[in-house]
Amino acid sequence: QVQLVESGGGLVQAGGSLRLSCAASGSTSSIDIMGWYRQAPGKQRELVARISGGGNTRYGDSVRGRFTISRDNAKNTVHLQMNDLKPEETAVYYCNAGRSAIWAGPGNYWGQGTQVTVSS
Repeated sequence: QVQLVESGGGLVQAGGSLRLSCAASGSTSSIDIMGWYRQAPGKQRELVARISGGGNTRYGDSVRGRFTISRDNAKNTVHLQMNDLKPEETAVYYCNAGRSAIWAGPGNYWGQGTQVTVSS
């Protein structure tokens, strides 16, 4: 089993920045891809960004150019730097991990989620 713990959510004004972090523990040798998904009220969960152990990345279309995902393999952590945030990006952001291709669906492990609220 893998446990994922997120941190860094909060309230920010439109145009502002936040940095999310996620720490993995447990059977971390069983995961390769780590990433972030988000779910706004009344909407489906959607991809934000994913990163492989080798550093390959994949971004959702709406965040490309504003968000940056990074990873520290030695510490089993993944970070999401979010810039120029928009009110419509208010959502619960979930850390995700698994062993699959970067272009595949989400992995098996999910964090509890962290709330990001962007005020207009």
